Amino acid sequence: MNRVRIWDLPTRLFHWALVLCVIGLFVTGRIGGDLMNWHFRLGYAALTLVLFRVVWGFIGGYWSRFARFLPTPGRILRYLRGQARPEDTAGHNPLGACSVFALLILVAAQAITGLFSYDEIAFAGPLSGLVSDHAVDLATRYHKAWGQPLIIGLVALHVLAIIVYTALKHHLFWPMIVGDKPLEADLAAARDTAGARILALVVLAILAAAVYALVTWGNTHGTAGFGY
Repeated sequence: MNRVRIWDLPTRLFHWALVLCVIGLFVTGRIGGDLMNWHFRLGYAALTLVLFRVVWGFIGGYWSRFARFLPTPGRILRYLRGQARPEDTAGHNPLGACSVFALLILVAAQAITGLFSYDEIAFAGPLSGLVSDHAVDLATRYHKAWGQPLIIGLVALHVLAIIVYTALKHHLFWPMIVGDKPLEADLAAARDTAGARILALVVLAILAAAVYALVTWGNTHGTAGFGY
């Protein structure tokens, strides 16, 4: 059994940071009140994280790249037939990959619609004043009525899958903490050097600055809104 570095540190930190953001967004959104200021901030953070993951999906560690776990029909069929190749399950298996892409899309949609939403009381997204009332209404309705339950349902399914796979002795949870995964096949290890980590930090800083600039610009040209 070989111990192979599957998840580089930037990918692991992204994963757990997004977990905390989603939990924080749910709690602050439910409680409301003054915590809505934090709801907005966590939304901006979640958007930054998703943008980072998209970029890292092209330049990150070997198994973090989208090309390595893209759920193609061939990979999905092999997995469902019990004929998966070692590389099909080293990182995200094909079904897990579907969940990952769906979650990234849903979180991105939730964060973006939040930028244009308005609760008709006191809190408005920083870009809500830049679009029509109809667009704000659509964004708000998706954000509240569709986006949140979809994310909660997908997260619940994700957690259930981890519990089931853990019971079946498949290693999913621990590798996302330590990075290494025991594999029978001798597969390529993810690049997880100091240089790669610095690159990830630079990418994250650039994206965070871009989101901050967008929010600030929206607050200035759109609504009073809420910044960082």
